[in-house]
Amino acid sequence: MTTQHEQLCPAHSDPAEKPETRRRRPAGPVVAAFALVASGALVGVLEAGWDPPTSHLTAMGLALALLCVGVLVGVRHLLVVQTGRHPHLVGDRWWGTARSAPRPAPARTGPGRGHAGTGVDRTAAAEFLELFHAENPQAGPARPRIDAVLREIDRTGTYRHTPEELTFGARVAWRNNARCIGRLYWQSLQVRDLRTVTDAASVAEHCFEHLRSANSGGRIRPMISVFAPDTPTRPAPRIWNEQLIRYAGYELPDGSVLGDPRYRDFTSRMIRHGWQPPEQRGAFDVLPLVVETVEGPRMFQLPESAVHEVPLEHPELSWFADLGMRWHAVPVISNNRLVIGGVSYPAAPFNGWYMGTEIGARNLGDSDRYDLVPEVAERMGLDTSDEASLWRDQALVEINRAVLHSFNANGVTITDHHTESRRFLTHLEREERAGRRCPADWSWIVPPMSGSQTPVFHRYYDAEDREPNFFADDEAARRALQGGPPAIR
Repeated sequence: MTTQHEQLCPAHSDPAEKPETRRRRPAGPVVAAFALVASGALVGVLEAGWDPPTSHLTAMGLALALLCVGVLVGVRHLLVVQTGRHPHLVGDRWWGTARSAPRPAPARTGPGRGHAGTGVDRTAAAEFLELFHAENPQAGPARPRIDAVLREIDRTGTYRHTPEELTFGARVAWRNNARCIGRLYWQSLQVRDLRTVTDAASVAEHCFEHLRSANSGGRIRPMISVFAPDTPTRPAPRIWNEQLIRYAGYELPDGSVLGDPRYRDFTSRMIRHGWQPPEQRGAFDVLPLVVETVEGPRMFQLPESAVHEVPLEHPELSWFADLGMRWHAVPVISNNRLVIGGVSYPAAPFNGWYMGTEIGARNLGDSDRYDLVPEVAERMGLDTSDEASLWRDQALVEINRAVLHSFNANGVTITDHHTESRRFLTHLEREERAGRRCPADWSWIVPPMSGSQTPVFHRYYDAEDREPNFFADDEAARRALQGGPPAIR
């Protein structure tokens, strides 16, 4: 289950950076400053009339040499800061262009802990393991496992979750996600452990299999595929797309957009880099999947067998089918970062099933998306000259009725916002009985249509972020909407 903002859930805003994850200051400026002070002092005493012995002349030469080295290192540091590049590494692999040399994993800041270039936070690891053993008493006492993990972190900068820890962590990440209304089913999440998969082609193929398996003939199954994590020595694969299935947006000569305007820039970027849209372009052309690894980003066309779509029709308005609307069945969020015990998994595509308003009220109804409301209102013969006639509300309701009717008629799992709101309160009560706090963001939990008619509207929630969790970051958002820049540079 995703939220009304389905393209971003499960997700959070970035938490404040913790002191232990900040970059160390580079040594170049320090060396340069020290050399300047040392050589300056020697020049000063010479000007004062000191006649140094030969041994001191040697020291002076060493200080001047140190000055030269410091200045060079300082200049190199400024180049890296200004350009983000190491001067001795040239040539990026971009859509098949060869790279001259492998790049070291960059230090990163952002949500969670344990990103490439930094070590896993020991406290985060210990806290997660304590939680795992507390909720899984059959795993035995936590202390031996914590001690072993801390030794592994000291030795390598990170650690590897057991399959049981990974499954538990992924499920609890869903349980903790404050923006998701469908968490009642968190324990049923199927976890695909794909941590050994690192090459782009294999990541893409497993994503396609995820879509097939999660669809399950229309009986949508909550599922997550967890690929390799970031480590201090190697960045993990990344998926650029917000969801595995997104529709292209083609800018037309008159400035309008055919398809989904949200992905206009992404679509243009993919075309410039070699993607060939269908000869007859349409409003629901599936965009290629972009997977980035240390070798660079690559595009993959989704096979028809992985894309399950529902044509939309209305139970009473026969003309609705003539609009040619449809939507894909499985909402797999693919650019969020899964963080478990300090270990960061940037590629962990996750799905529940759709709530009708995600499609009807947002994807099809928003004015900056498919903007279907005015056309449906006109076909319904509503008075659109006066906002007080509530023509927008009437048309929006019928679009959402069409979505629910079509998914149900085609045997594809979906839920309405009234039912799901009651289910969320059931989840909330269960969490309270278990002695756990249930974070929830009111602005995301309340549906985008008839909010005050749902029980989730009339209460306050604890919105504090908890880990494990899913996080979004600005870099991922830029790649998803603009088609770049690469994350691994």
